[in-house]
Amino acid sequence: MRKIAVFTGTRAEYGLLYWILKHLRADESCHLHLLVGGMHLSNEFGNTIRQIEADGFNVHECFNYLVASDQPEAISNSIALATISAGSYLSREKPDLLVLLGDRYEALAVAQAAMVARVPIAHLHGGESTEGVIDEAIRHAITKMSHLHFTSTAEYRERVTQLGEQPERVFNFGAPGIDNIFGLELLDEVQTRNELGIFDQRPYIVFTYHPLTLRDDDQSETFAQLLSFLVEGTNYHIVMTYPNSDTHGRKLIEKLELINSQYPGKIHSHKSLGSKKYLSAIKWCKAVVGNSSSGIIEAPSFKVPTLDVGDRQKGRIKSASTLSCSDNLSEFREAFKTVTSSTFVEMCKKVENPYGTSGASEKIASLLANYDLTDILNKKFYRRGV
Repeated sequence: MRKIAVFTGTRAEYGLLYWILKHLRADESCHLHLLVGGMHLSNEFGNTIRQIEADGFNVHECFNYLVASDQPEAISNSIALATISAGSYLSREKPDLLVLLGDRYEALAVAQAAMVARVPIAHLHGGESTEGVIDEAIRHAITKMSHLHFTSTAEYRERVTQLGEQPERVFNFGAPGIDNIFGLELLDEVQTRNELGIFDQRPYIVFTYHPLTLRDDDQSETFAQLLSFLVEGTNYHIVMTYPNSDTHGRKLIEKLELINSQYPGKIHSHKSLGSKKYLSAIKWCKAVVGNSSSGIIEAPSFKVPTLDVGDRQKGRIKSASTLSCSDNLSEFREAFKTVTSSTFVEMCKKVENPYGTSGASEKIASLLANYDLTDILNKKFYRRGV
């Protein structure tokens, strides 16, 4: 049997991997090793390993590397601890293939350990661009350490080959997270509002704001201004999920909890909603606001408007249902009026999602299970036209 290890360190990442994990678990030719770490093991971020286990997955190993601080030194320490944990597992278990998704620092740590252990890596969501965060460099670094690549658009596939990866090892099947939209039995509107704690008929928006890790400031004041406008200047309920465990993430959480205490009943904050509740929340919301990739990748499939704020997602391919603005308060106000206008809402009903429709997860899992791994560690730099 082919031993395939899949690593997840965050709630969002797990949601994107969910159907791939299900297909691998069902494949009798594969032995799935699910590696769980970081935010999944933290009460502060919802202890989401419980959701993974409730979904019926056996967690093969836990990597406990998260340092209780959001300063750069603590992030570096978390990277070191994650590398140690991954190195120990890889040396002991020697999987045939390791699957990593995205661009977070813990994925980089696990990739480094796998490179040294001579374990081939399959990387999902390479070739993308997020110019406002360190994830930009991390993503491309993981690409160069990987041996199989699964991109979410044709343009991203071209970027991976531009980095010198052999085209025959780069596959564009679309974004696997889209499969959740069509594969999960999402909640109806009444169920969704009850789960979110919204008990009147006023509309709501989904607002998620993560740190911009390439900036020196912690953005807490900017975040507070944007959130205060949404609370005081609009008639919407605000559904919020916590920021990730990035540099300055805890500063944003402190601001969120402070403002939340000042406006009881208007802000509905959650450490983690899980894929089913989160996607249900997007399905029935007025708009997705903030700087999460879900507003760009998943929201268009619901024909829901997205207001993308600041530079965190700068460089990503965006559908017409996504409007980008700076984090300047006056620009944010005007952009928010636009995305919630009847004209923009109607236009969104006609958009197509550039990240695909569904079926990516099954194709990815099948290729992971069957791709010939003979001599896969030996890579040649691809030069177009040579």
